[in-house]
Amino acid sequence: MADALHDGCPALEVLATGPMTTVQDLGRPGRGHLGVGRSGAADRGALRLANRLLANPEGAAALEVTLGGLAARARGDLLITLTGAACPASVVDAAGRARPIGHQSVERLPDGATLRLGMPRRGLRTYVAVRGGLAVEEVLGSRATDVLAGLGPDRPEAGSLLPVGPPPAAFPMVELAPAAEAPPGEPVLRVVPGPRDDWFRPGALEALCAEPYEVTMESNRVGMRLRGRPLERSREGELPPEGMVPGALQVPPSGQPTLFLADHPVTGGYPVIAVVRERDVDQAAQIRPGQRVRFRLSRGEPS
Repeated sequence: MADALHDGCPALEVLATGPMTTVQDLGRPGRGHLGVGRSGAADRGALRLANRLLANPEGAAALEVTLGGLAARARGDLLITLTGAACPASVVDAAGRARPIGHQSVERLPDGATLRLGMPRRGLRTYVAVRGGLAVEEVLGSRATDVLAGLGPDRPEAGSLLPVGPPPAAFPMVELAPAAEAPPGEPVLRVVPGPRDDWFRPGALEALCAEPYEVTMESNRVGMRLRGRPLERSREGELPPEGMVPGALQVPPSGQPTLFLADHPVTGGYPVIAVVRERDVDQAAQIRPGQRVRFRLSRGEPS
């Protein structure tokens, strides 16, 4: 990656990563039959919005920052934007003068200046996009880091240099995209039944939706482990491996469901009682450990 500077190409120099920072795009769809999951941004809508603000292709690679803590210095003049979980952010120039910057707005990061992110008040994952996209090496057609499979670029660390691609021909037409902050309280995720709800005792779906579940500390990009009312099975044993999708609620013998997210396994052997609707998976990606979440049975609603 350091060769990018020798060629006169702009780059982001990572100074600090916070709890977890990865490079993500829209992933590797269509390779499940080869044992390769889609991966990509956990909050796909936030990544798409960031790239639209900068006139990048929607799938351009950006940084996914978990719970803030990122510091990155510009090597060359850059245009950036932040989406997803809103956090305190500032640009510190070479003389040490700091200015706050907005969320979901197009901002200039001059050569030598440093971007710093604090912890978001609500939400979990913030996206930092650069006009031109991050031009790290592709693996199987994507620049996404899959933490379960170990595919894609290495996770950035202090000292990493991330090259930035050439700017697109189009120029950003807006400077700010208004969007509501994640609401406080218990998020509600819509679910559709099955495909293996027949493996559970009558009333299990209703039990899933009756009380909130707590998101445990074992949650990550692979899945959200939940703690609450156990979902009791009517059948013993395990299934042969079946294909999994983001949003699947898989239930192991403990009865405590796991909600699969971006880096979920391609197959699994525990029954899936329900699947979170696609539009709500992005919302799930912003729920923090320790929060409580509710499910609502959704039949016949648009996805």
